[in-house]
Amino acid sequence: QVQLVESGGGLVQPGGSLRLSCAASGFTFSSYAMSWVHQAPGKGLEWVSDINSGDGSTVYADSVKGRFTISRDNAKNTSYLQMNSLKSEDTAAYYCVLEGWDYWGQGTQVTVSS
Repeated sequence: QVQLVESGGGLVQPGGSLRLSCAASGFTFSSYAMSWVHQAPGKGLEWVSDINSGDGSTVYADSVKGRFTISRDNAKNTSYLQMNSLKSEDTAAYYCVLEGWDYWGQGTQVTVSS
């Protein structure tokens, strides 16, 4: 069965960095686009970034463009989200999502605070 397991969240000061990982199993990882979505406290889900399966092209929400980088390692069946210059408004639970949005990971919490 499809499994997506996020890791790498934590507490970081404003301006700091974190790298989230999403370990995938149960499907042919290299054939599917992957997304990252976050949900801030008391708010709805917000799309963050996509990475395509074929050419690895990427797309970002305006709020993270230039600060976050999505990537994938098909040999390791893993997607990554490198987050730099973190702001308090980036505080959220971050979810890894399989193309089609039918399968989600359990989420990893990112808290940006001094």
